[in-house]
Amino acid sequence: MSAKPFHLGWFTNFTTDEWNGVFANGGLPWDGKFYVEMAQALERACFDLIMLEDKLAIPEAYGGSMEISLKHGTGFSPKHDPVPLATLIAGATSKLGVVATMSTLAYPPFMLARLCSTVDSIAGGRFGWNIVTSAENAAAQNFGMDQLPPKALRYEMAHEYLDLVNQLFESWDENAIVRDRERGIYADYTKVRTIDFKGKYFKCRGPLNTVRSPQGRPTMLQAGGSPAGRDFASKYADCVIAVAAGPAAMKAFRDDIRARAEAHGRDPDSVKILYLVAPVLGETEAEAQAKQARQIADPLFLEQCLALIAAITDIDFKKFPLDEPLKERLVTNGEQTSLDMFQKWGSGKTLRELVVEASGGLVASVELIGTPDQVADKMGETMEEVGGDGFLITTHTNSVNRRLIAEVCDGLVPALQRRGLTRTKYVDGTLRDNLLAF
Repeated sequence: MSAKPFHLGWFTNFTTDEWNGVFANGGLPWDGKFYVEMAQALERACFDLIMLEDKLAIPEAYGGSMEISLKHGTGFSPKHDPVPLATLIAGATSKLGVVATMSTLAYPPFMLARLCSTVDSIAGGRFGWNIVTSAENAAAQNFGMDQLPPKALRYEMAHEYLDLVNQLFESWDENAIVRDRERGIYADYTKVRTIDFKGKYFKCRGPLNTVRSPQGRPTMLQAGGSPAGRDFASKYADCVIAVAAGPAAMKAFRDDIRARAEAHGRDPDSVKILYLVAPVLGETEAEAQAKQARQIADPLFLEQCLALIAAITDIDFKKFPLDEPLKERLVTNGEQTSLDMFQKWGSGKTLRELVVEASGGLVASVELIGTPDQVADKMGETMEEVGGDGFLITTHTNSVNRRLIAEVCDGLVPALQRRGLTRTKYVDGTLRDNLLAF
């Protein structure tokens, strides 16, 4: 097995932890302390980053009601804003990258750029922005729209948005802060400039009224699955989040992103791809398999997972018979790539079988069930076949408990480190520096 190291992140959100399981935390994480402790465990295990997902509405696609989202709590609602939590985590860690999701739908460009620069300064250059355009009508309606703009328009607007915020990030030169005591000059005004941006959708004078942040701009993450999404991600992102079914599809995705990045004039090695996985760990393989079987057999699990898929795709899966195949290929103005991965149109499988096959979620780039050593071997073999660059760990319902954190940080990661597959120390510098270290 190749000993080429790969990167590790964890994908979660500022919502209820696992509040009703055997190893529940209680469901009251709202002061952020649970997630701070989680981040400290990830830093001890030398994860590159923790990524905080977000949605801007209570999902109601499933059954046309908020009932199921609020009933189950985990992964849905209530959900706090991730940016204050990112700042709290940054203050309680010193090496771990902290990524918050912010939508171009919701933030005026100037406010987002100013917020990113502020948090990156507080984090000492460890902040990342997960770029989303939002994919739910309910979210659009929270911001004065009747419905979500078509996907093509959302991406057109997002390209202009990124052009604008990147100009704002560059509105201060690196050496603009001089702190010249003799002349009484703190900042050299000749090194700070307006941008006078006038686009089709946005207009902004600039400059930022914050200092230039340690990274210049935050580390940028994006999940681009469709052709338009891949093109967007390959143009702007330092790190791309992906779900692909198996090593061959993972490699094809990586090759495509790298080719697109090169076409945009970028070094493809500067764009890292992290694949979502949800490892199920046990002291023996039989124990891990039994744990997975118990989860799938839980009568609440099917409802939770269908509601999650509905929230992601903005399609009401409650209206389809569980024990029949879908009658037609479903399409959405939401996340079509995720929908296609789930529905496997033409397979003839029933909706129930699709949920079980996906283990309830949309996170199975590769199945990881077994002992820490077995899962570590599978991760290493997969990365060797794919070519890089790492994994983003999550759970099928986005809920987490301390037992799972310990299983990963104190079981799986040491097994990976013994094989030379993940880092044992950070490089000095920013989140971007650590992503570019290998």
